[in-house]
Amino acid sequence: MGRYDFYGFRRENGRAGIRNHVIILPLDDLSNAACEAVGNNVKGTLALPHPYGRLQFGEDLELHFRTLIGTGSNPNVAACVVIGIEPGWTNKMVEGIAETGKPVAGFSIEGNGDISTIAAASRKAREFVQWASEKQRQLCTIQELFVSTKCGESDTTSGLASCPTVGHLIDKLDPLGATTCFGETSELTGAEMVCASRAASKEVADEFMRVFNAYQEVIERHKTSDLSESQPTKGNIAGGLTTIEEKAFGNLQKIGRATKFIDVLKPAEAPGKGAGLYFMDTSSAAAECVTLQAAAGFVVHLFPTGQGNVIGNPIEPVIKLTANPKTARTMAEHIDLDVSGILRREMTLDQASDRLIDIMIRTCNGRLTCAETLGHREFVLTKLYQSA
Repeated sequence: MGRYDFYGFRRENGRAGIRNHVIILPLDDLSNAACEAVGNNVKGTLALPHPYGRLQFGEDLELHFRTLIGTGSNPNVAACVVIGIEPGWTNKMVEGIAETGKPVAGFSIEGNGDISTIAAASRKAREFVQWASEKQRQLCTIQELFVSTKCGESDTTSGLASCPTVGHLIDKLDPLGATTCFGETSELTGAEMVCASRAASKEVADEFMRVFNAYQEVIERHKTSDLSESQPTKGNIAGGLTTIEEKAFGNLQKIGRATKFIDVLKPAEAPGKGAGLYFMDTSSAAAECVTLQAAAGFVVHLFPTGQGNVIGNPIEPVIKLTANPKTARTMAEHIDLDVSGILRREMTLDQASDRLIDIMIRTCNGRLTCAETLGHREFVLTKLYQSA
């Protein structure tokens, strides 16, 4: 077994997962109670309630389906039970997830009621859990690993040490054939031209600028002159970041120095150009961003934080690292890796990225992250429009 190999769960479509979840996925907000009841009835399942799914249309509806189908399709999911208020859209989700070859079943409440639906879904969920419990981990290579990243509650230490640690890891993994992803469109404001220069081609750079400018148009359309207390946040300012430009250049350190990004993804869109670094158009809200990246098929997440963030995800394990010694001390239960030694000159970026690689591989092999042990399962869908 090589340094970058890991033991994962081989899925029916060939993808490698690092967790073995059986999830109960509601199509819409009206189905949350039934999903949570099934999750309560059958131990070893994970219900994922959310507030959307009725009277959506256009791109907003497409994103809804892309996110939920992607969540069920993620390689960290062994099997999925879908519950919806009516059969049409429920079956659409089931059919999308079924394309992966994994076990999936759908149940609709209309014409059946909660109690009957919950009973039938619980029986199927029990069957799936017992089936999944016999799945065995297999040796996988780094070429099979999909890694996403974002930062949160950034401060001066983020741009100086924790984000560059992730960047060094990206530069090490990219030549080996790993698939990686960054996002946070709003938090690149002020550094967008530098980010565009890191694209692998003019076409990719142009698409990135189109996506970035579309975000700026939304701000202008709503006559928002600034993003006070949002970008940068109060926590960012308390940590020493005075402008969004400072935050953006620190954020950009996560993609390393040598690696070029090869494509621009829509929110929750799966990579389609093979191994490499991808940019995804996402919100900078932590839970939304990680939810979208998990829906795109990424199986492990790297999250540099300065002031401290508690983010987790039910599907994709979140590894948090910090270079802020106060955060490492006062929020130790949330921090998987302390790289504050970089700022004390006790650790190089090369050493820090090696440690991050080590803890990432251990997580892939089954080690629980801090967020997992504390039960952080933030699952937040992105909504684009008002409902019809």
